[in-house]
Amino acid sequence: MNLSTIESMMKRKMKSPEPLGSYDPSDVVFLLKDLSDIHLEKETGEREHAIQSGVHYSEMLPVEYHPTDEYIELFHDTLAQSAEKVAMAAAVVAEMIVRKRGLDTILVSLARAGTPIGILVKRYIAMKYNVNMPHYSISIIRGKGIDENAMLYIWQQHGLHTPIQFIDGWTGKGAIRKVLVEACQSLNERYGIQLDDDLAVLADPGQCSATYGTREDYLIPSACLNSTVSGLMSRTVLRDDLIGPNDYHGAKWYKEWASSDLSNVFVDKIADYFPRVEQVASLQASEALSHPSEVTWQGMKDIQSIQQAFGIEDVNLIKPGIGETTRVLLRRIPWKILIDRPNNPNLRHIMLLAKDRGVPVEVFPGLSYSCCGIIQSVKGGGE
Repeated sequence: MNLSTIESMMKRKMKSPEPLGSYDPSDVVFLLKDLSDIHLEKETGEREHAIQSGVHYSEMLPVEYHPTDEYIELFHDTLAQSAEKVAMAAAVVAEMIVRKRGLDTILVSLARAGTPIGILVKRYIAMKYNVNMPHYSISIIRGKGIDENAMLYIWQQHGLHTPIQFIDGWTGKGAIRKVLVEACQSLNERYGIQLDDDLAVLADPGQCSATYGTREDYLIPSACLNSTVSGLMSRTVLRDDLIGPNDYHGAKWYKEWASSDLSNVFVDKIADYFPRVEQVASLQASEALSHPSEVTWQGMKDIQSIQQAFGIEDVNLIKPGIGETTRVLLRRIPWKILIDRPNNPNLRHIMLLAKDRGVPVEVFPGLSYSCCGIIQSVKGGGE
């Protein structure tokens, strides 16, 4: 890429970000187009048929699950029990990012599961190192890639050579990790900008990330809920009639659910534990960096055994790990849920949701994940 092309790219005027979401603006800047006034939700059955008939999942939104009082109580119980564990994982990730990338790094969360995790990383680094790292939340969509306009805005604000760290909540099969790898390759080919495709996550049960807090498949409380633990933001939307060539990918801000919002409750509760875990997290990060674990993509191998056992042609109908299984139960049509063992303490909310929706649960011995959700096939295809 020649210098004049870089200069023209950097001079292209990008839109200033709109105020979005229920987080404090100092925690995160959403680089998303506000689609709050547009009806995009489809009922689960209609949406499932559309997805499996070839309509891309990013062109519509699910009707968000309104949790029962019992389920909300379970979220609070889980948060109380796991806050220190989540804080430890977030702190380890933050320490690894600082040591790998330095203190001038830009944090870029992948909307929406990555957003609260990026906030936790940012807050830990501010506490420990007294550095206020820029933190953006941007869209990445399987089959369509990363939001290049959002990346261009970040480069214009911070320069082409400032390190960027991508952040998400957890890994399942590793599909988004693959999209990120492809997106970084594409950006390098098109613009000559070398991005590090490392994806930092709290939990990496799929064993496809090099920067993670743990590889245990445990319940991250933010996986329990949808927008009400993600700054009241929907998942991201990309549709040609709504998103122009100069727009960011879109999302809705569900202001009407403000009374149910637990987004700041979640990050505040976990951040309170940072001083307590700081010392051990620093040691764990040092150990992880001096003896890095192999990226084996073991999770994908598990999926292949499930495919064979149940005769499932489309791998996209299999969603491994607690986070992905929760999504299947909250916004898809589940066929069945596989669990590693009946007494797994991480599965209380999975069992509650499965019971609520009448979904059968089966033990699948030898599963490296705690659980796996299988989507009902209606025509073939998947999200």
